[in-house]
Amino acid sequence: MSVNGRRAAVLGSPIAHSLSPVLHRAAYAELGLGDWSYDRFEVDEEALPGFVEQLGPEWAGLSLTMPLKRAVIPLLDSVSDTAASVEAVNTVVRTGDGRLTGDNTDIPGMVAALRERGIEQVESAAILGAGATASSALAALARICTGEVVAYVRSEARAAEMRQWGERLDVEVRTADWADAERALHAPLVVATTPAGTTDALSHAVPERPTTLFDVLYDPWPTTLAARWSAYGGAVVSGLDLLVHQAVLQVEQMTGRTPGPLDVMRKAGERALAER
Repeated sequence: MSVNGRRAAVLGSPIAHSLSPVLHRAAYAELGLGDWSYDRFEVDEEALPGFVEQLGPEWAGLSLTMPLKRAVIPLLDSVSDTAASVEAVNTVVRTGDGRLTGDNTDIPGMVAALRERGIEQVESAAILGAGATASSALAALARICTGEVVAYVRSEARAAEMRQWGERLDVEVRTADWADAERALHAPLVVATTPAGTTDALSHAVPERPTTLFDVLYDPWPTTLAARWSAYGGAVVSGLDLLVHQAVLQVEQMTGRTPGPLDVMRKAGERALAER
């Protein structure tokens, strides 16, 4: 099938904030794919089956954000082992024979974002939060963490979920109460997966010599915790870093081509954020 006039889009609800169109369009421009388009659509779980059903042959793929990452799985012909491991698909690709395949680029995207900062392996790590992003973070840590991961959570139900994810992903997980979350900041790698504002109260507890913080947020940026961490000389990996790395993998799968330097997509994202 010719690549001319192909379509892709990001779906979710809410979706207006998504930077995916900015990143993918920058990649298309870099690759000379002038006939490709990438849009965003407000789609909730109820509307998702109808949207997927009407996809024509011009569609190359979809990016999915909340709340669709799990809801899309029954609508697909196949799902990668990576996506199945966390029951979350953020990438759908339409193959040449019309099949819909699902993958999760968040997990290798996290690993790649850390590697870009020189983090290849850690002895232990801490996760702040226990939502959907935390399970992807656990899956990423399964690839680079040789020891224990401590998850700081607000409820026993969340704690039980994280321990179950640990067993499933073969990661040694210990859970701790959110009231003790300041202790997390002394880990070799801290992954913050909580909503905006949640970690602000921890910023006063940043150690004098912080290690590496991976804060999955990107708007507003920097978070209070990330700003203090950076001011104390610690390494910070941002949500934009994650977004760029996972988007590169999506572009590769949808177009069959690898975008040029990451900086092209990252700078496009930074400009878009600065204009908000």
